[in-house]
Amino acid sequence: MTPDPLRVDEIDRKILAILLDDGRVTFEQLGQQVSLSAPAAKRRVDRLREGGVITGFKAVVDHAAVDTTIEAVIELFYAPGTQLDRVRESLRPHHEVVEAWSITGDADCMVRVRVRDPHDLERVIMELQRQASVVRTRSQFVMSHLIERRD
Repeated sequence: MTPDPLRVDEIDRKILAILLDDGRVTFEQLGQQVSLSAPAAKRRVDRLREGGVITGFKAVVDHAAVDTTIEAVIELFYAPGTQLDRVRESLRPHHEVVEAWSITGDADCMVRVRVRDPHDLERVIMELQRQASVVRTRSQFVMSHLIERRD
């Protein structure tokens, strides 16, 4: 018998929105914002974690501070029959790849990369193109973020 999925109510949704905005908010502050005591807010967060709704917390990095201000998306076109597991493993060593998706359309995969400068982007693209299963790539620079939601 499978366990019932966790029911997420409106207070939980508010808690999630607050945590997405600031994952380091105190339980006291969190409780104040959703009209709960600090212990009640902590119990809610614990329940969301245990239920798999919250899967972790992470730092949000100022990319200018670490000199990775260039962002691009690269579409990858693979040879027929290339398996997603192989694609995933081939992308893992490239620390510049911050996200990767299998997609519909002409391309097989799209990656988001962060690099220092255009020369660094060119190097990453060339490294990806050297993989035997990559037939071609198509890339675009990200000019600005119009909407950016953390999750």
